[in-house]
Amino acid sequence: MASDQRRPPTRTEARSLTGGEGNGTGNPPAAPRGATDFNSLNIFGDTPVPSTSVDICYSNGFKLNSGLQTLDGSGLLLVGGEAFAWRPWGDKTRLVNAKGQWEVDSSAFGLLSLIWPRPDLLILGLGPDIRPLSPETKRHITSLGMRVEILDTRNAASQFNLLATERGVDDVAAALVPIGWKDGSGAQ
Repeated sequence: MASDQRRPPTRTEARSLTGGEGNGTGNPPAAPRGATDFNSLNIFGDTPVPSTSVDICYSNGFKLNSGLQTLDGSGLLLVGGEAFAWRPWGDKTRLVNAKGQWEVDSSAFGLLSLIWPRPDLLILGLGPDIRPLSPETKRHITSLGMRVEILDTRNAASQFNLLATERGVDDVAAALVPIGWKDGSGAQ
């Protein structure tokens, strides 16, 4: 073939990896014998989602699986299968101290000191950002006998949903600040 003549490009056709072209019903072809059906490995497939699982994080609130929603700028405290409006900032609109650490008064966790047995894990959703906890806040939470995981609110809600489904709502709690939180002005 001369160098000035070129072959037309060949077209690659898509083929099924299972070797079949389907079963005529519009459904994908059956998996070959001995293949793993990953849907059968979903151990949580029949587990009901907790009613306190977070469906939507709004900039000024949340919507739960139960249909409950808050849009007034309040955060949420999810514990023991119950949801509570949570305003850890009290009368001020500051959650970050001068050192850039997330700090709230110990009274913000007053409900957690009243329940027994307490969850062993508290997931903190700090709004749009992740910050270190102040030593005083961390000390207070650990004095309640709880471990703490710090995340931004979207990831904290997702983590709570997963762990509450997996471990149960009695073993994990979440304290979530709205994702629209801005220190000094509140949830937008």
